[in-house]
Amino acid sequence: MGTAGYIVAGGGIVGAAIAYGLARAGEDVTLLDEGDIALRAARGNFGNVWVQGKGVTAPDYADLTRQAAHDWGAFAEGLEAETGIDLHFRRPGAAYICFSPEELAKRAAALAASNVKARIHSPFQVLDRATLAEVLPAIGPGVAGGTYCPDDGTANPLYLLRALIKAMVARGGRYMPRHGVTGLSRDGAGYAVDTAQGRFTCGRIVLAAGLGNARLAPMLGLAGPVRPVRGQIMVTEKVRPFLTMGTNFIRQTVEGGCIFGESSEEVGEDDGTTLPVLRDTARKAVTAFPLLRDVRVVRAWGALRIMTPDGVPVYQGRDGAFVVCVHSGVTLAPWHAGGLIPHLQAGALDPDVFQSFQPERFDVQAA
Repeated sequence: MGTAGYIVAGGGIVGAAIAYGLARAGEDVTLLDEGDIALRAARGNFGNVWVQGKGVTAPDYADLTRQAAHDWGAFAEGLEAETGIDLHFRRPGAAYICFSPEELAKRAAALAASNVKARIHSPFQVLDRATLAEVLPAIGPGVAGGTYCPDDGTANPLYLLRALIKAMVARGGRYMPRHGVTGLSRDGAGYAVDTAQGRFTCGRIVLAAGLGNARLAPMLGLAGPVRPVRGQIMVTEKVRPFLTMGTNFIRQTVEGGCIFGESSEEVGEDDGTTLPVLRDTARKAVTAFPLLRDVRVVRAWGALRIMTPDGVPVYQGRDGAFVVCVHSGVTLAPWHAGGLIPHLQAGALDPDVFQSFQPERFDVQAA
């Protein structure tokens, strides 16, 4: 059906950011998207540009996250100027709410440990309940305190996805919905990509298909060690502004509705909802902010996260074929559209940059 310099398989936030970055760099790129039937993680994404706690035991991941968060302001400004789409990016910092002194102490220790080996330090504060109530006056009496990090922010993930695709197309890229990838193979010096709509060929290919990477990557001798982890989410009617910053499991959108959820379930590709989880989620939200007790929930849904065995991204590439497995698609969007692109153009990943992100870290070592 067509040829391209690059094909990016996967039209979610990760794939769209990479395709946009390639188009912005002047590359010929086609973005293949399964379409609305895809188990798209963006549907369940809070939109948190989240730093605190990321990479606690993986300093390279902590650095990658922190640099991307610092780049988000300029990234959003540029993308909004190109597309006219307001990404609703705000960076007032965020609080991680703790419900017991033990949880707060454990959280503080983890954040302190995350700065020990990281090259880019991320400041944080440990707030007792009284201090937390000064910045979040609606906080409930059942909260013990929390941690605060000024590096955190929020954006609208669906507006981000729309803007990335619009900007990519405006720069000459091709967006092909309803083109789920069914097969991959070598084709001379490049690659052949089979879809339900026909075959494409390309010089280089980037697999950013989320959960689909587990199936697609082995076709090219690469690894896609990902599994689905379900999260259930609720959204309320619009209420008066009371959350001046995001939190770890609840945030108020620019429009006024509250999104909350923090469940983590190993249920395969079931993206449904269950009453016990939704009940616990609502109870936790009301404990944190009692004013939500009488607020109506207008929608609830389940979505599947893309998770590697250790939660740290996988970046692998050889012979012009690459695989990207990432959970933090929103936070890392500036990196995928920017810093990653020269490595794709080089045809290989610099081992000095990507050594700790290789899938071989999951291999069982022989005695």
